[in-house]
Amino acid sequence: MNKFVGLLFCTCLSTFTLFAQNTSLRNSFTLYELIALAKDQSPAALQAQTIKENRYWQYKTYQSNYMPQLVLNGSNEFSREVVATRQNDGTYAFPQVNQNLSSLALSLEQQVGFTGSRIFLSSSLNRFDNFYNNTAFFSGNPAFIGLSQPLFFFNGLKWDKKIAPLQYEESKREYVEAMEQIAVSVTDLFFDLLISQASLDIAKKNLASNEDLYQMAQDRAANSNGNENELLQLELTVMRARQQVAKAELDLETNTLRLKAYIGISDDEPLSLVQPSVIPEFKVDTEVALAQAHKNRRASVAFERRKLEAAKGVAWAKGSGGLDANIEATFGLTNRGDVLTEVYNAPDDQQAVMINFSVPVMDWGRQKSRYKTAEANQRLTDYTVEQDQINFEQEVITHVRMFSMRKQQVTIAKKSDEIAQKRYAIAQRRYVLGEISITDLNIAMQEKDEAKRSYIASLEEFWKAYYQLRKLTLYDFEHNISIVL
Repeated sequence: MNKFVGLLFCTCLSTFTLFAQNTSLRNSFTLYELIALAKDQSPAALQAQTIKENRYWQYKTYQSNYMPQLVLNGSNEFSREVVATRQNDGTYAFPQVNQNLSSLALSLEQQVGFTGSRIFLSSSLNRFDNFYNNTAFFSGNPAFIGLSQPLFFFNGLKWDKKIAPLQYEESKREYVEAMEQIAVSVTDLFFDLLISQASLDIAKKNLASNEDLYQMAQDRAANSNGNENELLQLELTVMRARQQVAKAELDLETNTLRLKAYIGISDDEPLSLVQPSVIPEFKVDTEVALAQAHKNRRASVAFERRKLEAAKGVAWAKGSGGLDANIEATFGLTNRGDVLTEVYNAPDDQQAVMINFSVPVMDWGRQKSRYKTAEANQRLTDYTVEQDQINFEQEVITHVRMFSMRKQQVTIAKKSDEIAQKRYAIAQRRYVLGEISITDLNIAMQEKDEAKRSYIASLEEFWKAYYQLRKLTLYDFEHNISIVL
């Protein structure tokens, strides 16, 4: 029995220990893990996903304009009233009306984007009931086909067919860029917190070291071997070290809240960050970066879309406000009768042609002004797009060069940090032996702290450049693949 109780206790203790370790590890994150978490649950990611979904349904709405539309229309009008009716001799009669008129129509319509015409096939039925004398009449069009063709007009469907697919393609690339921007933002916040984390660690170690040195100086002073000025300087250093610890703790808390708020973490647990120790080894060719940026970026599609929109504006100015005409022709069958079957029994032919037109006789130069304005806007768009293309390429080229420089800076900063740490350790030993002054020791400590922060800052600049490069090209140079979500 005692063995069983002991075994159960050990099992529970092991389970509790493992749970505690997992809970601790849950709040220890690498940069990659936080970026993945932010892309999955952050408010910025959810916003980007919602915008992407919105653009998708806008595109589906555009596509539906070119699909056949089957529409059922109906109406019913009942009236029971006294109506004033003018007679042939000019007098009025007031008969009582008690009637009902019902209509039902089924239409199949198709828009033709290239010509802007509308083709339709319809069938309709009407019933009139006169309840005053209990009679009913039927009329209808069993089937008729029609064509409506605008002339000399602005064909919006034709231009939408060119522009809408580009807008949809932009939205897909915009979503990928938004995800990469999340990576850039998380990297910025990650290293803000990492620097705060390192600063707190440095401050605590400096405080402990200064307290030991202050205690040593006090022991020397008690034996009449100490320097009073040096003792006071050490005491001041300890007080400053305590201030630095308090400031670092506040910075750590502030940057933790900022990172959690951006990612969407709502717990109160502290975050422990793992400093990146491996720098990806790959080279970035400028020509490849430019080619991938033109291939993958939203901007490259936007350049073409903006030019088409400007051309659409010119077409609208040219096609509206001048001669406007429309031809509508229908052919079908029609009939009437006292019973429903008579409507469909040997119906008569029905033809109709209608032409509408509108010609401005005097518009005081409105049409010409509108057209010239659209032309000027098109030229301005062409010039702006041309400059934007130059800026687009220049941004990519500049960032490729900057990325290579950031990589070299990490190597230099890492070596400087190692040297500064060793120099401070030597300075500590020399101060204990009385070979250097407290001023020299403080200088070594400051250089050591600055070297550590500079190394972390260089890591931050590298990783921000790394993810910014991915955003500017939508290409993963580390694995040589395009970034597609």
